[in-house]
Amino acid sequence: QLQLVESGGGLVQPGGSLRLSCAASGFSLDSYAIGWFRQAPGKEREGVSCISKRGGSTNYADSVKGRFTISRDNAKNTVSLQMNSLQPEDTAVYFCAVASFVCSQHAGAYTDWGQGTPVTVSS
Repeated sequence: QLQLVESGGGLVQPGGSLRLSCAASGFSLDSYAIGWFRQAPGKEREGVSCISKRGGSTNYADSVKGRFTISRDNAKNTVSLQMNSLQPEDTAVYFCAVASFVCSQHAGAYTDWGQGTPVTVSS
C-alpha cells in the first residue's frame, strides 16, 4: 500500500562503504518509523537497523553496530543507511520497511516493504 524504493546497492570490496537510500512514493516517511532488513540466499530475513519517526531513536543489530548509521532526511523524504567497513558477511539483499507502530527487530511488525537492493561484498 505504501510504496518504498531502495537504491544504492552494488558491488564493493571488503572494507569499503556504501550508502543505501529508501525513498517514499506518495506519502511522507516522517510519519513512520522505518527499518532496514537484509536477507542472504538461504537465510532468514534479519533486522539491521531502525529509526524512529522523529529520528530521535535508532536501533542496530549487534553485527553492524559501529559500522552502520541510519538517518532520515525529511526534506528529501528518504531514509538512508550508511554502511562502512563492509564485510563479506554483509552480502545480502537490503530492504527498507514501514513499521506498523514503532521500531522492532521482527519483520512482522512492518507493514510495507520496498523491492530490495542487492549488496555484494567481495574482492
